[in-house]
Amino acid sequence: MIIGVTGGIASGKSTVARAFAARGIPWVDADEVAREVVAPGEPALAEIAEHFGPEVLTPDGGLDRRALREIVFADAEARQRLERITHPRIRQRLEAHLERLQAQGAPYVLLVSPLLFESGQDAMVDRCLVIDVPEVTQIERTAARDGVDEAQARAIVAAQMSRTERLARADDVIDNSADEAGLDAQVVKLDRRYRAAVGLPPGR
Repeated sequence: MIIGVTGGIASGKSTVARAFAARGIPWVDADEVAREVVAPGEPALAEIAEHFGPEVLTPDGGLDRRALREIVFADAEARQRLERITHPRIRQRLEAHLERLQAQGAPYVLLVSPLLFESGQDAMVDRCLVIDVPEVTQIERTAARDGVDEAQARAIVAAQMSRTERLARADDVIDNSADEAGLDAQVVKLDRRYRAAVGLPPGR
């Protein structure tokens, strides 16, 4: 069984994934895979540079993420072009990682992806787990974590799928606005449910 884990920026997806990992559940990070497919030497990077120009490359030939982000953030057509270059490659690599983990005998595996719904990666999973926090919390955490002002943090949150839509598409929800103990209790409860769904006894 594959559980898709998603949520808005600064909702705590990685924190939740680590809590599941502490109970023996492996995870694949879609953001990490997205970085892999645009690494120097990868075909996707060459295609991006060809389409968007050399200004999206750093002096050492890597991807200048900030320059590319500035282009696609304000241009929906450019963003769609970038997605056509990267999304199929990301999906192919995600599938390979997930198959490898499943072959190792994990009770179930997590696919942690901020764009689970937007990229269509929800079609790859059996259940969708949304990590939810109030938007005001997202804005505060984003500003503190990324060193941006409140207006920039609000713009980032506003550009993502709405909290309402995300929750409407969820099979399961974790409220990550509580303390660490509250988060762990929710993970334990879901872990038991997922193990039961695949016919396994509760974990430790």
